[in-house]
Amino acid sequence: MSQHRTIPVIIGPTASGKSTLAVELGLAAPARLSLPGEVVTADAFQVYRGLDIGTAKPTPAERRGVPHHLIDVREPTESFSVDQWLDLAEHSIADIRGRGDLPIVVGGTHLYVKAFLHGLFDGPPADGALRAELAALAPATRRAELERVDPAAAARIHANDARRTIRALEVHRLTGTPISAHQSQWGDGVQRPGTLVVALAWPIDLINRRINARVKAMFDAGLVDEVRGLIATGRLGAAAREALGYKQLAAAFEKSRGNPSARDLDDALEQIKIQTRRFAKNQRTWLKQLASGAHALALDMSVLSVEDATARVVERMGR
Repeated sequence: MSQHRTIPVIIGPTASGKSTLAVELGLAAPARLSLPGEVVTADAFQVYRGLDIGTAKPTPAERRGVPHHLIDVREPTESFSVDQWLDLAEHSIADIRGRGDLPIVVGGTHLYVKAFLHGLFDGPPADGALRAELAALAPATRRAELERVDPAAAARIHANDARRTIRALEVHRLTGTPISAHQSQWGDGVQRPGTLVVALAWPIDLINRRINARVKAMFDAGLVDEVRGLIATGRLGAAAREALGYKQLAAAFEKSRGNPSARDLDDALEQIKIQTRRFAKNQRTWLKQLASGAHALALDMSVLSVEDATARVVERMGR
């Protein structure tokens, strides 16, 4: 049966309740859909071991016995890319279906979700010399060039995201075509058959409050000590360091030579809140694109309980 069962793909801005809904759906699946559910995580930073608090990685208790895949599959000193994630996701989903279970894809990295739903842009291979040249540019110069040659990509890529900025400029220089044009070509196809996009939405003022509360809770749960430990052991690699929270705290540790003051930490806390709210705004742009097709279900989580949202997903999947 699971070979033909619709795969729910849960998306939404950070702090919208995606992981909670995925677990609830996984628990409900045996009784309501006649097969167990397993979560396939589409998150660029939850793949890293040791990046737990700041990535809002669901704890074993929060997973409530529902199997989770693609969490803790890389060391934070390693790089990780969308094509690597897609390969692992395809294998995980095939394995889940082979056991007769239901894959539930849930992600905060919407580029990963887009690759899963619409295919992956097979761009030119990395050019080491060109990347070094671009990395040597001042961040403001790189940003200005991206805004000039590919304003659509600049609208999606955060100004402080050096890795994606360099890749976008690299693709443009090597192909003469903006990366956004390449991506629109592989994104124009029909949504992957047998999938249902479940888009979680919140009013902006409410999601911003949830974000602020989540960041504060991360600090209370020990995020500062988590980052301190990663730095002390040399485990916070270049890619992992780009994660929200880790980047700002790593900068605070470096500025203070490893001993940030209470004021340094307060400043980092506020910067994380600001940058996370901006990230959520960017995610909402992706949300509109990914949930625009006929095979999508929009849920206003400000008026729905998790149980009600689960029931609506199950009802839609049963049609």
